[in-house]
Amino acid sequence: MRSPRPCLRDARRRVGLVVSLVLLAGCAGPEASKPPEPAASSGAGGPPTGPARLSYGPDPSQIGDLRLPNGEGPHPVMVILHGGCWSSGYGKDLMDGMSESLTKAGFATWNVEYRRLGHAGGGYPGTLTDVGLAVDALRELAPTHHLDTTKVYTVGHSAGGHLAVWVAARPRLAMENPLRGADPLPVAGVVALAGILDLAESVDLGVCGGAAAKLLGGSPSDVPARYAEASPRALLPLGVRQILVHGADDSIVPLVTSSHYQDAAKVAGEKNITLKVVEGGDHFDMIEPSSTKWADVSQAIVGVAALP
Repeated sequence: MRSPRPCLRDARRRVGLVVSLVLLAGCAGPEASKPPEPAASSGAGGPPTGPARLSYGPDPSQIGDLRLPNGEGPHPVMVILHGGCWSSGYGKDLMDGMSESLTKAGFATWNVEYRRLGHAGGGYPGTLTDVGLAVDALRELAPTHHLDTTKVYTVGHSAGGHLAVWVAARPRLAMENPLRGADPLPVAGVVALAGILDLAESVDLGVCGGAAAKLLGGSPSDVPARYAEASPRALLPLGVRQILVHGADDSIVPLVTSSHYQDAAKVAGEKNITLKVVEGGDHFDMIEPSSTKWADVSQAIVGVAALP
């Protein structure tokens, strides 16, 4: 049983997150704080002394924290993508606890930052291309950090759930599409935690105050081609294992966002997609190891790496 102090801290954090997400839906402000200085990298084969802060591009937001599990490797990798309505108001620190938990479970975790609304270059196309670059950067990181690039899984929450599924679908884009990248690293599986998986539907539902329209620079009728290349639903079938996890009591991204996507995926011929509904779970139970729901959530996340 948790002590009262952590419980109080978690409650305050949840209230702050909910209030801030409501505010973020109205406007994307400047970066909340400067990125911290790089942390020292761990040696191969042993536990990390702390996350290694690494860059995958020249922009201050093009960074990630790499955590390594015990052992020599090669390590399977989970790419962690935070949410926050694609806005600069939130960053990858939201996923620190999850990343630490999954690293203890035996995965290398690559907790990625990216340019967001409110940053120069954020939104379309920069937010999308940054996530692609971060995934592709694992090829360069693999030899030094003993990573298994045949076992890369993307895990994202809320708006990060959109990005996690989208980057797995990226190879389906036309070869000449700059969002695709020249040689996208294949993703072996994806987990969307309360993911925003149909961008057009999210605008209709008012998810994040319709922030998908801000991300793509217009409504579905204004820029239909952008929705066709940036929305996971429009890119079905992905052909990779997908696990959707959603709290039944989520009041920020409604459960129908995941159930409608699953229905569309099955119609499109998707063979390996699962929806796990967490009864009594809310939006932030999906990412908090201190939550009473975390055992169910983490089991689903780790399950993406199990053999079908």
